[in-house]
Amino acid sequence: MKEQEQGVESAAAFMELLKGRRSCRDYSERPVPQEMIDFCLEAARLSPSACNKQPWRFVIVTSPEKRAALVSGALLPGLPMPWLAKAPVIVALCAEKSVVTHTLAPFFSGVSYHLIDCGIAGEHFVLAAESQGLGTCWIGWFKPKAVRRILGIPRGVQVLSLISMGFPEKASEPRPRLPLSEIAFTDSWQGDRPAP
Repeated sequence: MKEQEQGVESAAAFMELLKGRRSCRDYSERPVPQEMIDFCLEAARLSPSACNKQPWRFVIVTSPEKRAALVSGALLPGLPMPWLAKAPVIVALCAEKSVVTHTLAPFFSGVSYHLIDCGIAGEHFVLAAESQGLGTCWIGWFKPKAVRRILGIPRGVQVLSLISMGFPEKASEPRPRLPLSEIAFTDSWQGDRPAP
């Protein structure tokens, strides 16, 4: 009975962590201690991956010069992100290509496993950040070649996302989510849907 109660408490705490995690676009300029970054990296390192290839690679950018270079030279036009300049950490989430998961498996299955694997690792990273009171934001509006050039990332490594990280200046408001009845199905696409 005690184990069951502990399981329920752990599940409730995990759900609260998920509910609290939001995209942060207002950062304090307070530096993030290295041990907090390392905690996030360790959480990502423990992620599962296809064939245990572990394709994820993280470039942690904390130097003001490199962060400024990313903000001024690697973002696509048309979507201003002035808040990014204040983020004390910008992470480049990359995938090291493998013949098995990047070429062969997608050829036969049509699934890009390295993208799934890196998505899992990236989400482990941002949830570990949330658990420590850090804010994060996934960023996809950037020029991969520019990021590769600025950070010296080898040509064979794919830049998938940038993630800003730091202490939130203020809490973000929750954004609406679709109800379960619109996203989950039982046994087939036309199957019963969970109650809202």
